Amino acid sequence: MKTLEELSDRLEIQDLVFHYADLIDTRQFDRLREDVFTADAHIDYSAMGGSVGGLDETIAFLKASVTPEVFPNHQHLNANVQVRVDGDSATGRIMCFNPMEMAVEGGTQMMLLGLWYIDEYRRTPAGWRICRREEEKSWIFNPPAGLAI
Repeated sequence: MKTLEELSDRLEIQDLVFHYADLIDTRQFDRLREDVFTADAHIDYSAMGGSVGGLDETIAFLKASVTPEVFPNHQHLNANVQVRVDGDSATGRIMCFNPMEMAVEGGTQMMLLGLWYIDEYRRTPAGWRICRREEEKSWIFNPPAGLAI
């Protein structure tokens, strides 16, 4: 049987995961630094063609690539939030369904991405934060011609 503290921890981590998606979708990338990740976080988006590195590299990548000119509209829908808490650390496997409207010659094209986030979390004085996130590719539907993922 789970304790009230563990249930609270799991709900706080779930809220953190959902908050990350909201910040990405509203392009509030600098808030990832204060609200979501630890200062020493390692983020690996390479499975879907993105950057690998620390928080500074990740925020720079997001600012340069997730622009309205490239991706006019997108959503990160998280589900199947599987979290295991062990004291002040935790791990998670989170499903993400990610429809993205992408600018292409002559208009836009909708592509759909399915992926998993493989996470490690740490309890900090400010609350739970992601200290490691790695994307695991599941599937891609309807990518624009020439897009290498």
